[in-house]
Amino acid sequence: MPNVISTDICIVGAGPVGLFAVFEAGLLKLRCHVVDALPQPGGQLTEIYPKKPIYDIPGFPEVLAGDLVTNLMKQIEPFHPTFTMGERVERFAKLDDGTFQLYTTDGTEIQCKAVAIAGGLGSFEPRKPAVENLERFEGGKGVHYMVRDPEHFRGKKIVIAGGGDSALDWTNFLANVASDVTLVHRGTTFRGAADSAEKVQKLHEAGKIKLVLSSNVTHLHGNGHLQEVTITGNDGTAETVPLDAFVPLFGLTPKLGPIGEWGLGLENDAVQVNTLDYSTSTPGVFAIGDINTYPGKLKLILCGFHEAALMCQGAFKYIYPDKKYTLKYTTVNGVPTL
Repeated sequence: MPNVISTDICIVGAGPVGLFAVFEAGLLKLRCHVVDALPQPGGQLTEIYPKKPIYDIPGFPEVLAGDLVTNLMKQIEPFHPTFTMGERVERFAKLDDGTFQLYTTDGTEIQCKAVAIAGGLGSFEPRKPAVENLERFEGGKGVHYMVRDPEHFRGKKIVIAGGGDSALDWTNFLANVASDVTLVHRGTTFRGAADSAEKVQKLHEAGKIKLVLSSNVTHLHGNGHLQEVTITGNDGTAETVPLDAFVPLFGLTPKLGPIGEWGLGLENDAVQVNTLDYSTSTPGVFAIGDINTYPGKLKLILCGFHEAALMCQGAFKYIYPDKKYTLKYTTVNGVPTL
């Protein structure tokens, strides 16, 4: 049986703008379900630069990107949003009654009354290394471009490739989960946090992981499922080692993805919107944040917050065309719950 979810607004994208839209929708007593291809909320802020300071969020002279996400998640708690993480929305259909059905890569179906696209720069797709037979072992056959559930690697032999924060952080974490962890990095120094690199080095010195520098994973081998990888040094020496899973973590690159095939008005890979309520060319579908475009557009988080507030007003009018909404200030009424 496919997983079927029913809600008022389906928000496609769990970045800061999508999360704030949950808050604004909650003030209007609209329920939200949030879908994102990444395994955790926060979008770029969580996946790419969680420790980077942001200086243009009102009321915060400086706030770390990761802390902003934490605060946004706390802010939307009273509205009890639901999430589908690690799945990408592939397609949607508008029904005769004006409602929508969305379908994800894993078969989840979301039934909703309005759609808010808050996909940032688009869906983030993994940067794939040049490794022979890589695609042959995708789709659950041994290659994993992100760690959705660490328990999947419990007691297994894994090889991680990369030199950034994700590679370092998951090496440190999975050292206590997997039976054997090898980190392969093409250089001799890491791009990630110095503290994380130091922890990796200590695990290596303690014999808890293997650290292979100045090397690349060059070949994958197996019969139906990944069984071995060949690691080739920069000096040309090669070694083939057995494993259960290969986890290449070379970052993510944004692409418009399936959204480009939804029949919406596009301009330079961005969704055209009406700034009255950030509605798209399809009634009931809205777009906020970096995914949209309009005259004078600024790709700033604070602008996305403004767009989210007006979008929710537009979504309310679309869902309840005959109901009048009177703006109520949170300073007077507080924050309601759903």
